[in-house]
Amino acid sequence: MNRIQLPGTDRSPEVDFDFASGRFVLRGESYPEDAAAFFGPLLQSLRSYLSASDAAPITFEVGLAYFNSSSAKALMNLFMPLEDAAADGRPVIVRWLYADGDDTIEEAGEDFAADFDHACFEMVKEARV
Repeated sequence: MNRIQLPGTDRSPEVDFDFASGRFVLRGESYPEDAAAFFGPLLQSLRSYLSASDAAPITFEVGLAYFNSSSAKALMNLFMPLEDAAADGRPVIVRWLYADGDDTIEEAGEDFAADFDHACFEMVKEARV
């Protein structure tokens, strides 16, 4: 599959879905006008990758400074197939990056982490720059 790289904008996150390495990254802020239109193709590509690829390890890194409720739903939609793949024995790590002192994003990560039983969900505190 072709790598998906999208630059971040003032409303949408930077995207780097590197299928060859199994590394997927979302960074920045996420409150696109149409979250379904933005995240839908990413979800479809991720599902296609998971169904067509071997059991190579996956790292999914999320470093969002802000996201709205529509983006939260889209994130959960991305996380569900990752959890399913982990339940089937595939090594999956979700890395939730948050700035030191950003309690809102930290708590959101903890809420997402509670929905995982099979994938490894890592909370990663980053120093403020």
